[in-house]
Amino acid sequence: MNFTLELSGADLLLLLPEIFLTLWICMLLAADAVPSRISKKHIGNLSVFGLYATLVTLFWFYINGKTGSLFNGMYLLDPMALYFKIFIVVSTILVVSMSIEAVERFPAFKGEYYFLVLMSALGAMLMASANDLVSIFVTLEFTTFGFYILVAYLREDAKSNEAGLKFFILGAFTAALLAFGISLIYGATGKLILTDIAQAMGTEPSVALIAGFLLLFAALGFKIGAVPLHTWIPDIYHGAPTPVTAFLSVAPKGAALAILLRIFFVTLAGFAAEWIWLLVLVAIVSMTYGNIVAIAQTNMKRLLAYSGIAQIGNVVIGLAAASKMGGESIMFYLWAYLFANLGAFGVVIAVAHVINSEEIEDYNGLNRRSPFLAFAMLLFLLSLAGVPPLAGFIAKLYIFVAAMEAGLITLVVFGLINVVISMYYYLIVVKKMYINEPTDPTPVTVSPMMKTAIGVAMAGTLILGIWPKPFMDWTVDATKMFDLNLLTTTHAFTLPFGG
Repeated sequence: MNFTLELSGADLLLLLPEIFLTLWICMLLAADAVPSRISKKHIGNLSVFGLYATLVTLFWFYINGKTGSLFNGMYLLDPMALYFKIFIVVSTILVVSMSIEAVERFPAFKGEYYFLVLMSALGAMLMASANDLVSIFVTLEFTTFGFYILVAYLREDAKSNEAGLKFFILGAFTAALLAFGISLIYGATGKLILTDIAQAMGTEPSVALIAGFLLLFAALGFKIGAVPLHTWIPDIYHGAPTPVTAFLSVAPKGAALAILLRIFFVTLAGFAAEWIWLLVLVAIVSMTYGNIVAIAQTNMKRLLAYSGIAQIGNVVIGLAAASKMGGESIMFYLWAYLFANLGAFGVVIAVAHVINSEEIEDYNGLNRRSPFLAFAMLLFLLSLAGVPPLAGFIAKLYIFVAAMEAGLITLVVFGLINVVISMYYYLIVVKKMYINEPTDPTPVTVSPMMKTAIGVAMAGTLILGIWPKPFMDWTVDATKMFDLNLLTTTHAFTLPFGG
């Protein structure tokens, strides 16, 4: 395979969002290095401003149809890649906005926090465009490297240190699985580009090729937290600083799902009958395990961790559908999950900033202490449960219809049962906030930046539930490539009431 290192001006234009964000990160690092000149809060505000500028650039690319590929197809900028890049940048904006107040309480290295978060976001953006096995490995490790440090950021906190060590060991093990899987696939096909691998596989994949893709799925399954590769999630979510947990729960999962969509819906599209059963099993176990274990949790971060495992089970249903609608439903679901999950973590950050606790018992009477935070948490939990007319309801409906179109009725039944189970533990939190008496009547104040971030998440949760059509149209447009690869294609999902 011959590679070219020559880049024209048009090629550099395709990399403009990543180049701009890289230069902005360097500027932030330089500004932070000037002693006592710029406050750390201003570094956070500058980070948000740079992310907004990156977001505008991405939207300009999408509106003007700027697409193409670089490095002999290793880097692919298509509507789906732009879709996921926008998702990653929006999630990073919300996380950084929610972090500014919390970072002020960090004992040291406040400015470096923003550098690491933006570097991880940059790696996730590159993951969304990875179109060959080497790029997948490099960008995935680039994204994970920042999290190794962020998870263990509170050096004086034993839980944060323990979480960081666990994440590093398991991350290194996953990297080894990924490297081994890539070597098997390359050895069996002699190809690295995902589309080239699809053409070289033939009609009967070898044992080495099957083992390679299983290892690849295992590594990416670890990143999204699907059972049985979920074991790191509860401890890491609990021990890491809450803003880091919020970021870890959304952006890397979106980037990993972008790769999974390309692998299953492009490279392995001709072998859907062979891998659907695996995804059906993963979806059922992830949903059921996550929801049942969440019932016993007494800590909000651990409850949201197990809830996240269950939510990934719902996402895998879309993969199992093996259809264009399945891909659309996954990408729409991610937006509903982004707003509800990040919003819930924003409430946890705001409450913990005042009462210095993340235990569910300490949410007793929150409605009397902060009606805004209590209502926001109510909205986010009901959306995660799938209650109409919120975003989570439309997202789950989209996923279930895709599964029904594919004939996966049993999987839909399990999904509906798990909706009922999840409703139980979400309503436990609601009961404590609205019915139980507060142990401390002191009001919980919220900073303007945090209130704005939570307000945006609330607006997203409501808009996607009440008027989802623009997002659905965008998703349908971003998944046009699947029409050419999947054996089973479906029409865009349209709601009976025209939404």
